[in-house]
Amino acid sequence: MPTTEKELFNTLNTLDTEQRNPETMSIDLADATEIVTMINNEDKKVAHEVEKKIPQIAEAVDLVADAIAAGGRLLYFGAGTSGRLGVLDAAECPPTFGTKPEDVQGFIAGGEAAMFVAQEGAEDSPEIGKEDLMKLNPTKLDVVCGLAASGRTPYVHGVINAAKELGIKTVFVTTVRAEQLTITADVIIDVPVGPEVVMGSTRMKSGTAQKMVLNMITTGAMIRQGKVYENVMVDLMLTNKKLVERAKRILVTLGDVDYDKATELLNAADGHVKTALVMAHTGLDVTAAKDMLAEHNGFIRKALLAFGNG
Repeated sequence: MPTTEKELFNTLNTLDTEQRNPETMSIDLADATEIVTMINNEDKKVAHEVEKKIPQIAEAVDLVADAIAAGGRLLYFGAGTSGRLGVLDAAECPPTFGTKPEDVQGFIAGGEAAMFVAQEGAEDSPEIGKEDLMKLNPTKLDVVCGLAASGRTPYVHGVINAAKELGIKTVFVTTVRAEQLTITADVIIDVPVGPEVVMGSTRMKSGTAQKMVLNMITTGAMIRQGKVYENVMVDLMLTNKKLVERAKRILVTLGDVDYDKATELLNAADGHVKTALVMAHTGLDVTAAKDMLAEHNGFIRKALLAFGNG
Protein backbone atom coordinates (compact mmCIF):
# COMPACT_ATOMS: atom_id res chain seq x y z
CA MET A 1 0.00 0.00 0.00
CA PRO A 2 1.57 3.36 -1.02
CA THR A 3 2.38 5.52 2.00
CA THR A 4 3.50 8.76 0.36
CA GLU A 5 2.01 10.97 -2.34
CA LYS A 6 4.85 10.12 -4.71
CA GLU A 7 4.41 6.38 -4.11
CA LEU A 8 0.70 6.73 -4.88
CA PHE A 9 1.55 8.69 -8.04
CA ASN A 10 3.92 5.93 -9.15
CA THR A 11 1.37 3.21 -8.33
CA LEU A 12 -1.35 4.90 -10.37
CA ASN A 13 1.05 5.12 -13.30
CA THR A 14 1.27 1.33 -13.39
CA LEU A 15 -2.44 0.47 -13.13
CA ASP A 16 -4.21 -0.67 -16.30
CA THR A 17 -7.26 1.43 -15.45
CA GLU A 18 -5.13 4.58 -15.31
CA GLN A 19 -3.57 4.27 -18.77
CA ARG A 20 -4.56 6.19 -21.89
CA ASN A 21 -6.67 4.26 -24.38
CA PRO A 22 -5.08 4.36 -27.86
CA GLU A 23 -8.50 3.78 -29.48
CA THR A 24 -9.99 7.01 -28.14
CA MET A 25 -7.19 9.55 -28.49
CA SER A 26 -9.29 11.67 -30.85
CA ILE A 27 -12.54 11.50 -28.90
CA ASP A 28 -12.36 15.21 -28.06
CA LEU A 29 -12.72 15.98 -31.78
CA ALA A 30 -15.50 13.46 -32.41
CA ASP A 31 -19.16 14.17 -33.04
CA ALA A 32 -21.90 12.53 -30.97
CA THR A 33 -22.20 9.43 -33.17
CA GLU A 34 -18.45 8.89 -33.17
CA ILE A 35 -18.27 9.32 -29.39
CA VAL A 36 -20.93 6.76 -28.61
CA THR A 37 -19.47 4.39 -31.23
CA MET A 38 -16.10 4.52 -29.48
CA ILE A 39 -17.75 3.90 -26.12
CA ASN A 40 -19.78 1.02 -27.51
CA ASN A 41 -16.72 -0.58 -29.12
CA GLU A 42 -14.93 -0.53 -25.77
CA ASP A 43 -17.98 -1.83 -23.91
CA LYS A 44 -18.08 -4.86 -26.24
CA LYS A 45 -14.79 -6.01 -24.75
CA VAL A 46 -16.12 -6.18 -21.20
CA ALA A 47 -18.25 -9.33 -21.45
CA HIS A 48 -15.35 -11.28 -22.96
CA GLU A 49 -13.14 -10.35 -20.02
CA VAL A 50 -15.85 -11.34 -17.54
CA GLU A 51 -16.22 -14.68 -19.34
CA LYS A 52 -12.60 -15.53 -18.54
CA LYS A 53 -13.42 -15.35 -14.82
CA ILE A 54 -16.42 -17.70 -14.78
CA PRO A 55 -14.63 -20.26 -12.52
CA GLN A 56 -13.87 -17.61 -9.91
CA ILE A 57 -17.36 -16.09 -10.12
CA ALA A 58 -18.89 -19.56 -9.70
CA GLU A 59 -16.72 -20.09 -6.63
CA ALA A 60 -18.07 -16.83 -5.20
CA VAL A 61 -21.64 -17.95 -5.96
CA ASP A 62 -21.07 -21.13 -3.96
CA LEU A 63 -19.59 -19.20 -1.03
CA VAL A 64 -22.54 -16.79 -0.92
CA ALA A 65 -25.17 -19.49 -1.44
CA ASP A 66 -23.74 -21.55 1.42
CA ALA A 67 -23.49 -18.48 3.66
CA ILE A 68 -27.10 -17.39 3.15
CA ALA A 69 -28.38 -20.95 3.55
CA ALA A 70 -26.56 -21.10 6.90
CA GLY A 71 -28.02 -17.81 8.09
CA GLY A 72 -25.06 -15.64 7.11
CA ARG A 73 -24.91 -12.50 5.00
CA LEU A 74 -23.23 -11.13 1.91
CA LEU A 75 -21.62 -7.80 2.82
CA TYR A 76 -20.37 -5.54 0.02
CA PHE A 77 -17.85 -2.77 0.67
CA GLY A 78 -16.49 -0.27 -1.84
CA ALA A 79 -15.79 3.38 -2.55
CA GLY A 80 -17.11 5.65 -5.28
CA THR A 81 -18.67 3.85 -8.24
CA SER A 82 -17.66 0.46 -6.86
CA GLY A 83 -19.39 1.17 -3.56
CA ARG A 84 -22.52 2.46 -5.26
CA LEU A 85 -22.75 -0.71 -7.36
CA GLY A 86 -22.56 -2.84 -4.22
CA VAL A 87 -25.31 -0.82 -2.55
CA LEU A 88 -27.42 -1.06 -5.72
CA ASP A 89 -27.05 -4.83 -5.99
CA ALA A 90 -27.91 -5.29 -2.33
CA ALA A 91 -30.95 -3.00 -2.54
CA GLU A 92 -32.37 -4.93 -5.49
CA CYS A 93 -32.27 -8.36 -3.82
CA PRO A 94 -35.35 -8.01 -1.56
CA PRO A 95 -37.83 -6.93 -4.26
CA THR A 96 -36.37 -9.34 -6.80
CA PHE A 97 -35.83 -12.42 -4.68
CA GLY A 98 -37.84 -11.82 -1.52
CA THR A 99 -34.76 -11.82 0.67
CA LYS A 100 -34.56 -10.10 4.02
CA PRO A 101 -32.79 -6.70 3.78
CA GLU A 102 -30.05 -7.96 6.07
CA ASP A 103 -29.17 -10.94 3.85
CA VAL A 104 -27.30 -8.82 1.30
CA GLN A 105 -26.01 -5.42 2.37
CA GLY A 106 -23.91 -2.79 0.64
CA PHE A 107 -21.67 -0.18 2.24
CA ILE A 108 -19.82 2.73 0.69
CA ALA A 109 -16.89 4.70 2.05
CA GLY A 110 -18.30 7.92 3.45
CA GLY A 111 -21.67 6.42 4.32
CA GLU A 112 -25.09 7.07 2.83
CA ALA A 113 -24.23 10.63 1.80
CA ALA A 114 -21.53 9.27 -0.53
CA MET A 115 -24.21 7.57 -2.63
CA PHE A 116 -25.20 10.99 -3.95
CA VAL A 117 -22.24 13.31 -3.35
CA ALA A 118 -18.60 12.22 -3.38
CA GLN A 119 -17.10 12.33 0.12
CA GLU A 120 -13.52 13.39 -0.47
CA GLY A 121 -10.93 11.35 1.41
CA ALA A 122 -13.43 8.79 2.71
CA GLU A 123 -11.78 5.97 0.79
CA ASP A 124 -8.27 6.68 2.07
CA SER A 125 -8.59 5.10 5.51
CA PRO A 126 -8.26 1.35 6.09
CA GLU A 127 -9.11 2.00 9.74
CA ILE A 128 -12.54 3.39 8.80
CA GLY A 129 -13.11 0.33 6.64
CA LYS A 130 -12.37 -1.95 9.57
CA GLU A 131 -14.62 0.13 11.83
CA ASP A 132 -17.50 -0.04 9.34
CA LEU A 133 -17.20 -3.82 9.21
CA MET A 134 -17.01 -4.25 12.97
CA LYS A 135 -20.20 -2.19 13.45
CA LEU A 136 -22.06 -5.06 11.76
CA ASN A 137 -20.94 -7.70 14.28
CA PRO A 138 -19.61 -9.95 11.52
CA THR A 139 -19.34 -13.70 12.03
CA LYS A 140 -17.79 -16.64 10.20
CA LEU A 141 -21.19 -17.30 8.64
CA ASP A 142 -20.85 -14.13 6.53
CA VAL A 143 -19.07 -13.45 3.25
CA VAL A 144 -17.35 -10.09 2.83
CA CYS A 145 -16.95 -8.85 -0.75
CA GLY A 146 -14.61 -5.95 -1.43
CA LEU A 147 -15.12 -3.89 -4.59
CA ALA A 148 -12.24 -1.80 -5.92
CA ALA A 149 -11.75 -1.05 -9.60
CA SER A 150 -8.15 0.01 -9.01
CA GLY A 151 -7.54 -2.87 -6.60
CA ARG A 152 -5.84 -0.52 -4.14
CA THR A 153 -8.59 1.36 -2.26
CA PRO A 154 -7.38 1.61 1.38
CA TYR A 155 -10.94 1.58 2.80
CA VAL A 156 -11.66 -1.73 1.07
CA HIS A 157 -8.28 -3.20 2.04
CA GLY A 158 -9.07 -2.39 5.65
CA VAL A 159 -12.36 -4.26 5.41
CA ILE A 160 -10.88 -7.33 3.72
CA ASN A 161 -7.92 -7.60 6.10
CA ALA A 162 -10.20 -7.25 9.13
CA ALA A 163 -12.52 -9.94 7.77
CA LYS A 164 -9.60 -12.31 7.20
CA GLU A 165 -8.40 -11.77 10.77
CA LEU A 166 -11.84 -12.90 11.95
CA GLY A 167 -11.79 -16.01 9.76
CA ILE A 168 -14.56 -14.69 7.50
CA LYS A 169 -14.61 -15.78 3.85
CA THR A 170 -13.65 -12.95 1.51
CA VAL A 171 -14.19 -12.10 -2.16
CA PHE A 172 -12.37 -9.28 -3.96
CA VAL A 173 -13.66 -7.84 -7.24
CA THR A 174 -11.36 -5.60 -9.25
CA THR A 175 -10.72 -4.54 -12.84
CA VAL A 176 -6.94 -4.66 -12.79
CA ARG A 177 -4.84 -7.78 -13.20
CA ALA A 178 -4.36 -9.92 -10.09
CA GLU A 179 -0.60 -9.46 -10.40
CA GLN A 180 -1.07 -5.77 -9.65
CA LEU A 181 -2.83 -6.43 -6.33
CA THR A 182 -1.31 -6.12 -2.88
CA ILE A 183 -4.31 -7.75 -1.19
CA THR A 184 -5.36 -11.39 -0.95
CA ALA A 185 -8.80 -12.96 -0.56
CA ASP A 186 -10.39 -16.39 -0.67
CA VAL A 187 -11.69 -15.56 -4.15
CA ILE A 188 -10.10 -12.96 -6.40
CA ILE A 189 -12.25 -11.91 -9.37
CA ASP A 190 -9.97 -9.74 -11.48
CA VAL A 191 -11.52 -8.52 -14.73
CA PRO A 192 -8.82 -6.46 -16.46
CA VAL A 193 -10.90 -4.36 -18.85
CA GLY A 194 -7.93 -2.20 -19.81
CA PRO A 195 -7.78 1.57 -20.22
CA GLU A 196 -11.06 3.44 -20.04
CA VAL A 197 -12.54 5.48 -22.89
CA VAL A 198 -11.70 8.54 -20.79
CA MET A 199 -8.53 7.89 -18.81
CA GLY A 200 -9.24 6.88 -15.22
CA SER A 201 -13.03 7.10 -15.51
CA THR A 202 -13.73 3.74 -13.90
CA ARG A 203 -17.48 4.44 -13.85
CA MET A 204 -17.36 3.20 -17.46
CA LYS A 205 -15.92 -0.22 -18.44
CA SER A 206 -14.83 -1.00 -14.90
CA GLY A 207 -18.29 -0.17 -13.57
CA THR A 208 -19.93 -2.29 -16.27
CA ALA A 209 -17.68 -5.25 -15.48
CA GLN A 210 -18.37 -5.03 -11.75
CA LYS A 211 -22.13 -4.78 -12.32
CA MET A 212 -22.01 -7.91 -14.48
CA VAL A 213 -20.06 -9.82 -11.84
CA LEU A 214 -22.35 -8.76 -8.99
CA ASN A 215 -25.42 -9.72 -11.05
CA MET A 216 -23.94 -13.19 -11.47
CA ILE A 217 -23.01 -13.61 -7.81
CA THR A 218 -26.35 -12.69 -6.27
CA THR A 219 -28.52 -14.16 -9.03
CA GLY A 220 -26.57 -17.42 -8.90
CA ALA A 221 -26.73 -17.56 -5.12
CA MET A 222 -30.47 -16.85 -5.09
CA ILE A 223 -31.17 -19.53 -7.69
CA ARG A 224 -29.32 -21.88 -5.36
CA GLN A 225 -31.79 -20.85 -2.61
CA GLY A 226 -34.83 -21.88 -4.69
CA LYS A 227 -35.76 -18.30 -5.55
CA VAL A 228 -36.33 -19.19 -9.22
CA TYR A 229 -38.69 -21.72 -10.80
CA GLU A 230 -37.62 -22.72 -14.29
CA ASN A 231 -36.22 -19.32 -15.34
CA VAL A 232 -38.75 -17.10 -13.54
CA MET A 233 -38.17 -15.17 -10.29
CA VAL A 234 -40.95 -16.48 -8.09
CA ASP A 235 -39.98 -15.13 -4.69
CA LEU A 236 -40.53 -11.47 -5.51
CA MET A 237 -41.99 -9.11 -2.91
CA LEU A 238 -45.22 -7.46 -3.99
CA THR A 239 -44.25 -3.92 -3.03
CA ASN A 240 -46.12 -2.10 -5.81
CA LYS A 241 -48.99 -2.63 -8.28
CA LYS A 242 -46.66 -3.61 -11.11
CA LEU A 243 -45.18 -6.43 -9.03
CA VAL A 244 -48.65 -7.62 -7.97
CA GLU A 245 -49.67 -7.91 -11.61
CA ARG A 246 -46.36 -9.56 -12.48
CA ALA A 247 -47.07 -12.12 -9.77
CA LYS A 248 -50.48 -12.85 -11.28
CA ARG A 249 -48.89 -13.20 -14.71
CA ILE A 250 -46.43 -15.71 -13.26
CA LEU A 251 -49.32 -17.72 -11.84
CA VAL A 252 -51.20 -17.61 -15.14
CA THR A 253 -48.08 -18.65 -17.08
CA LEU A 254 -46.59 -21.26 -14.75
CA GLY A 255 -49.69 -22.36 -12.86
CA ASP A 256 -51.93 -22.80 -15.90
CA VAL A 257 -54.79 -20.80 -14.36
CA ASP A 258 -56.77 -17.80 -15.55
CA TYR A 259 -56.45 -14.27 -14.19
CA ASP A 260 -59.29 -14.56 -11.68
CA LYS A 261 -57.96 -17.84 -10.28
CA ALA A 262 -54.48 -16.36 -10.08
CA THR A 263 -55.86 -13.46 -8.06
CA GLU A 264 -57.72 -15.85 -5.76
CA LEU A 265 -54.65 -18.02 -5.18
CA LEU A 266 -52.38 -15.05 -4.57
CA ASN A 267 -54.78 -13.60 -2.00
CA ALA A 268 -55.14 -16.97 -0.27
CA ALA A 269 -51.36 -17.27 -0.07
CA ASP A 270 -51.02 -13.77 1.42
CA GLY A 271 -49.11 -12.64 -1.64
CA HIS A 272 -46.51 -15.44 -1.49
CA VAL A 273 -46.08 -16.44 -5.13
CA LYS A 274 -44.27 -19.72 -4.49
CA THR A 275 -47.03 -20.94 -2.17
CA ALA A 276 -49.68 -19.91 -4.68
CA LEU A 277 -47.87 -21.79 -7.45
CA VAL A 278 -47.71 -24.98 -5.40
CA MET A 279 -51.43 -24.59 -4.67
CA ALA A 280 -52.15 -24.13 -8.38
CA HIS A 281 -50.25 -27.28 -9.34
CA THR A 282 -51.35 -29.55 -6.50
CA GLY A 283 -54.74 -28.35 -5.30
CA LEU A 284 -53.37 -28.22 -1.75
CA ASP A 285 -54.57 -25.57 0.70
CA VAL A 286 -52.25 -22.80 1.81
CA THR A 287 -51.02 -24.57 4.97
CA ALA A 288 -50.18 -27.81 3.17
CA ALA A 289 -48.52 -25.93 0.31
CA LYS A 290 -46.33 -23.98 2.74
CA ASP A 291 -45.40 -27.20 4.54
CA MET A 292 -44.43 -28.86 1.27
CA LEU A 293 -42.25 -25.92 0.29
CA ALA A 294 -40.58 -25.89 3.70
CA GLU A 295 -39.90 -29.62 3.44
CA HIS A 296 -38.02 -29.00 0.19
CA ASN A 297 -36.15 -25.88 1.33
CA GLY A 298 -38.27 -23.58 -0.80
CA PHE A 299 -37.58 -25.29 -4.13
CA ILE A 300 -40.83 -25.42 -6.10
CA ARG A 301 -39.61 -27.96 -8.63
CA LYS A 302 -38.43 -30.37 -5.92
CA ALA A 303 -41.72 -30.00 -4.08
CA LEU A 304 -43.77 -30.68 -7.19
CA LEU A 305 -41.64 -33.68 -8.16
CA ALA A 306 -42.16 -35.13 -4.71
CA PHE A 307 -45.90 -34.61 -5.12
CA GLY A 308 -45.80 -36.38 -8.48
CA ASN A 309 -46.09 -33.20 -10.51
CA GLY A 310 -43.62 -30.83 -12.15
